[in-house]
Amino acid sequence: MEYLKYIIFVLVILLIISRMLPTKGVRQISTLELKKELTNKNKQFIDVRTPGEFHSRNIRGFINIPLQQLAKKANELSKDKEVIVICQSGMRSNKASKLLKKLGFKNVTNVKGGMSAWS
Repeated sequence: MEYLKYIIFVLVILLIISRMLPTKGVRQISTLELKKELTNKNKQFIDVRTPGEFHSRNIRGFINIPLQQLAKKANELSKDKEVIVICQSGMRSNKASKLLKKLGFKNVTNVKGGMSAWS
C-alpha cells in the first residue's frame, strides 16, 4: 500500500507540470515581440482577463473575452487569422491557447509574462 501513495504523488506532480508547460503548436512570444505584432491588422488580439482587470489596464487593439466565456464566444473569432492571447501573468492565456487549439484554431500565440511583463 505504501507504494500506491508514491504512485499517486508522482501522478499528481506530473499533472501539475503538464498544466504549466506550453501547449504544443502554440507560439510563445515576449511582450517585446508583441509590440512588433500590434500593427498587423491580420491578427486578432484577445485579453482573457476579467472585465475589471481589462478596464483598469489594457493594450490598445486587444478585445476582452474572459477565459470563462472563451468557449462560448470563440465562434466570434476567425480561424483563418492568428489569435494572440494575453492575460495578467501568462497562465490563463496558456489555458486559453490550449482551448483555442482544441476548438480548431491553427495559429495561436501566447504572450509570456502577460500584462505583468508589459511596460
